[in-house]
Amino acid sequence: MPAVMMPGGPVAEAVFADLAPRIDALVARGRRPGLGTILVGDDDASARYVGMKMKKAEEMGWTSPHIHLGDDASQADVLAAIREMNDADDVDAFLVQHPAPPHIDYDAALMTVDPDKDVDGMHPLNMGRLALGVDGPIPCTPAGIEALLAHYEVPVAGRSLVILGRGITLGRPLALLMSAKRPHANAAVTVVHTGVPDWPEYTKRADIVVAAAGVPGILQPEHLTPGCVVVGGGVRYEGKRLLPDVDETCEEIAGWITPRVGGVGPTTIAMLFKNAVECAERRAGGQ
Repeated sequence: MPAVMMPGGPVAEAVFADLAPRIDALVARGRRPGLGTILVGDDDASARYVGMKMKKAEEMGWTSPHIHLGDDASQADVLAAIREMNDADDVDAFLVQHPAPPHIDYDAALMTVDPDKDVDGMHPLNMGRLALGVDGPIPCTPAGIEALLAHYEVPVAGRSLVILGRGITLGRPLALLMSAKRPHANAAVTVVHTGVPDWPEYTKRADIVVAAAGVPGILQPEHLTPGCVVVGGGVRYEGKRLLPDVDETCEEIAGWITPRVGGVGPTTIAMLFKNAVECAERRAGGQ
């Protein structure tokens, strides 16, 4: 029997519906949310992603300040742009789009971002908040995966959840999030990666598998137990073509699975805006 699909669209719609009255309350207080973006270079995928965020912000009536620096921008130029966003009163939250050109020290740039405006939840202070269970922006893709599993009423607490991939944007923060004592988490989490020769031995025993390696087609049906839950979080672009970690034939084995397109992506965007609203609420509360 084919797997039950778990598209991210309905999850994102539910998140935005929940945010609507909170946004109205901010506007009534004279605080129209502002989501800023900084793009360094001319990577097509990054430009499309930033453009999508700006368009969504504008559709919602938000301010959407944007700074685009060329490929020849210096580290000092990037840091100056970040400080401009930090100081801007009409920016409640912002991001520096990754990847940046190779001569830019992205980690140093991230350290310059005001943690309370860090919409991606990637600043070390916010990663520490996540580890401690303290309120703060949560990395968007992990938060979106948590929301997706909750929306489709996938039992998580006490179950075996294996993450294939240890990247800083997904694998590592997802492990912190899903192992925490939270309403839709509290799982027995194992993190494996491509440096583990027998990683399929872990995924084959898992109730839930999250592919987050960024290696096209790495997860195959023989790596799964029948009826498990599969979430495709890792992708790689080849030009404009999206190449997911999860091979399409995994649908024949899994009980529940995210679609190749329209799975985790919409939930990531939704959680970005949720983070932005929460940043705006915190700033409005301090005024």
